[in-house]
Amino acid sequence: MKRKIMTALGALLLACSLPLSSSAADKQLFKDVPPTKHFAESVNELAERNVIGGYPDGTFKPSNSITRGQAAAIIAKMIKLDTDNVKNPNFKDVSTANGYYKAIAAMAEKGIIGGYADGRYGPNDPIKRGQMASILVKAFDLPRDGDIGNPFKDVPGYGSHDDNILIIYKLGITTGTTPSTFSPNAAITRGQAAKMITATEDAKPSNLVTLEPSDFGWDLITNITADEINSGLFKAVLIKGKEGYTEDKVQLIPLKEGKGAIVFHGRTSRTAELEHRKNYVHIKKENGELKLTLEKMEDHLPTVAELYMLYGEFGQRTDVSGDVRNVSLATMDGKLLNDNMTFKVCDYSICIDIDKPGEYIATVRFADGKVVLYGIEAKVAENKIYYTMRTLKEQPTFSYGEEDKYDIGKYNIWPENYEQIADVTREPGTNRFHYTGKKAGTVMIDYVNKIDKGVSCEGPNNTGDCHRHLMTGIGVSVEQIGSIIHVSGRGLMEPDL
Repeated sequence: MKRKIMTALGALLLACSLPLSSSAADKQLFKDVPPTKHFAESVNELAERNVIGGYPDGTFKPSNSITRGQAAAIIAKMIKLDTDNVKNPNFKDVSTANGYYKAIAAMAEKGIIGGYADGRYGPNDPIKRGQMASILVKAFDLPRDGDIGNPFKDVPGYGSHDDNILIIYKLGITTGTTPSTFSPNAAITRGQAAKMITATEDAKPSNLVTLEPSDFGWDLITNITADEINSGLFKAVLIKGKEGYTEDKVQLIPLKEGKGAIVFHGRTSRTAELEHRKNYVHIKKENGELKLTLEKMEDHLPTVAELYMLYGEFGQRTDVSGDVRNVSLATMDGKLLNDNMTFKVCDYSICIDIDKPGEYIATVRFADGKVVLYGIEAKVAENKIYYTMRTLKEQPTFSYGEEDKYDIGKYNIWPENYEQIADVTREPGTNRFHYTGKKAGTVMIDYVNKIDKGVSCEGPNNTGDCHRHLMTGIGVSVEQIGSIIHVSGRGLMEPDL
């Protein structure tokens, strides 16, 4: 009976946390916890909040280990879990008569704790440092934002608690037992547990935003898209729940002021159609702290259309002479929308913004008088913030051929209806073919005689891998956006096995 009373005292909790008095750190509430001890302030704070208790002899016994059952009871009450309406986790060694049953059941239902592979929970086992790390991360919803350096040689990165160990290390909740070891299998003492718990409360970012499926009217959050508009403004982490126990959730962690966006993807059930929710992410500094808020987004944002200026005979990049002087935009049926579009040069392209879905023709005029047409296709994608964009430079014809010194013999053109895709002609007396595109598709020419162009070797002084080049024909692709046709192709080579 005495042992049961001591256990109950060790796990005594209060539903409402009381504030720490200003003198708590200087008090000596327990005769074996002097103010000089590194955990003294934490022990005194939790004792004043009636979270932990001491022994009848006035001691706290800070060096005694804390059990898995005691840890469950303390944490469950601290995060205000409902321990009255619980689901039996069916651990072999935790009956409903166990003093820790309700706390263990509530913690297990929330996915904060788990049992051993043999079906036990081990309520009387000393809790280990690695286990405590996982409990703290899950119970206090600490940010799982990754990018954590690992100084510990005994935390390899693939253990069940390793990620959580690094999270509490990054937040400064605890250090290693040495600069290079964490000792994840070492037991936690009562004093260490008190310090880790208060450090976790202090370390959790107050500006962390957590969203669950119910916030969108869903049962599941399948994935998130957080990189369309971000630029390091925030981190978004999807934490998948355990079916039958915990819900999925998304953590949003603000990093700097600005405006970004995120797309949430989810379902009302596992068999339901995938749905999407788009939101602006606003991050502003208020009272010295970054605050993140969401704003529902209905429309797509203006999207960049890249008009590539550089194409060569075989699709390689070659300069187009002359500076761009003007870009105009019209609908595919010729209605002029803007005769002087705002544009900029980005890498090998002229970039313009498209603010509505549809098919367009952009006309690019150069200083030397050259005019180039581009087809633009902007499509709505409900799961994206921007339009799905495709652009096509007008290039209705294409020519390709082997050197005339080679004898390609007869040749075959396929598919059978290739005339519907492109007109194909051979320049008399040569191996050169000309293609004029008609509609989107692929046309292939197969040589009866393969063309052996010899062997080439990679590396300095041709010391690397060597390959024989056996040309077997020509492959031509006809692409189309509205009335804009682009024909390109290349020689086909037999794989060098």
